[in-house]
Amino acid sequence: MADTDKPLLIKRYASRRLYNTETSDYVTLEDISGFIRDGREVQIVDLKSGDDLTRQYLLQIIAEHESRGESVLPVDVLNDLVRSYMSPNVSVVPQFLKASFDMLRDGQSRVLENINTINPMSKMPGFDVMQAQQEAFMKAMTSNIPAAWPVMQTPKGEKPAKAESDENLDAIKKQLAELQEQLSKLK
Repeated sequence: MADTDKPLLIKRYASRRLYNTETSDYVTLEDISGFIRDGREVQIVDLKSGDDLTRQYLLQIIAEHESRGESVLPVDVLNDLVRSYMSPNVSVVPQFLKASFDMLRDGQSRVLENINTINPMSKMPGFDVMQAQQEAFMKAMTSNIPAAWPVMQTPKGEKPAKAESDENLDAIKKQLAELQEQLSKLK
C-alpha cells in the first residue's frame, strides 16, 4: 500500500507525459485532479531539470475546469488575483485565501460534529437518512477544497465538551473578525 503521508510523486518527461511513480503508469490531468479530490497531495517534477512544476499544473487543472464551465472562482476573485500579481506592493491575498480555506475546513468539521453529536433531532425516525444526505451535501460543497485538510469528526457516541464547543465558536468568530478587518484594510 502506498504511503499517503508523502506526496504522490509525478514525473514529467520531455514528451510532457506525466508518470505516476507509485503505479508505474502514465496519468492525465484528470487523474491528478482525482488524486487530489481523494485526499492525496501530489508533487509534479520535471524529470530532466528536477524543477517543481506542481503549482503550474494545479493552476492548469483549475483553468481546465473553468473552461468547461465549472466555475471554481467568481470573476471578482479572479480579477483580484490578477491585481494582486500585478501590484508592486506585497499582497495579502494569498494569506487571506489560505486563512479562508482553513476557516471553511474548520467550520465544515464543526458542522459535522454538531450533526453527529449535539443535535436533539437525532432521535427522530429517518434522521439517519437525513444526516447521510447532509453529509453528502457538505462533501459536494467542499469537494474542491484541497483534501490535505482532513475533516476531524467526533467518534459516534462521544460528545465534545460544551465549553470546548463554545471556545471553538469564539475562536471562529475572532478569526472571521480578523479577516474582515484585513479585507477592509485592502480597500
